[in-house]
Amino acid sequence: MLRRAVVSLAPPIIFGVAVILLWQLFVTARHIKSFVLPAPSAIWTAFRTDHSRILTAAEHTGLNALVGLVVGTLLAVLVAAFAARLKIADAMVTPLIAALAAMPIVALAPLLNDMYSSTSTLPRRIVVAISAFVPVFMNVLRGLKRLSPVHAELMASYAASGTAVLRTIRIPGALPYFFTGLRIAASLSVIAAVVTEYFGGLQDGLGSRITSAVSATNYPGAWASVLGAVLLGLLFYVVAVVTERLAMSRRVDASQ
Repeated sequence: MLRRAVVSLAPPIIFGVAVILLWQLFVTARHIKSFVLPAPSAIWTAFRTDHSRILTAAEHTGLNALVGLVVGTLLAVLVAAFAARLKIADAMVTPLIAALAAMPIVALAPLLNDMYSSTSTLPRRIVVAISAFVPVFMNVLRGLKRLSPVHAELMASYAASGTAVLRTIRIPGALPYFFTGLRIAASLSVIAAVVTEYFGGLQDGLGSRITSAVSATNYPGAWASVLGAVLLGLLFYVVAVVTERLAMSRRVDASQ
């Protein structure tokens, strides 16, 4: 397992280090101003200097992202199961979800902020839930619809109900699709949480710190907050991947 982890992590780490080194060399050699593109060394210095505030802001942003991700994922699974069970529900719901996926956050966030109190975190969590809902719904619905003819004939020979087929065949078969959607939604939840903080509300998250740093022409500080958002997004993604590995390994062990 350790060897597989090293083999899978080595290429992106090497590529990331190479990009950072080239970035540092380019900015230093061309004397790029910090308001155009700060050097990685300046960003890292600002991150270390202000790490406590960035961590606090990441906690607020991460909580909004986590709540929205959980709510959006649960709703997506329930709606996908309902749509997979009834064809008429699939025909009605899926086009609406596709339209919801095309709705830009920059248009939705200001509207929700005007609907609720300026101290409420609900608008941000609603936006995150919508962002997480779409990829999970699409992937789970696709997985639930994949029923092989062999399994269909077998369950029909047992006179199994639609609920029994859903529980014993469709849901286990849809697990890989669910985790694919969850991995996508995990990263999108952090992005949505940060973006919604640009449009008012409580000034306690990473998005608020980015805008305030830019307003104060503290561009390395703004990029340091961006680095905090990147690390937070990676944390969400890694947790989703680890959860998938644990769930799928237990499924394999149970089938043996």
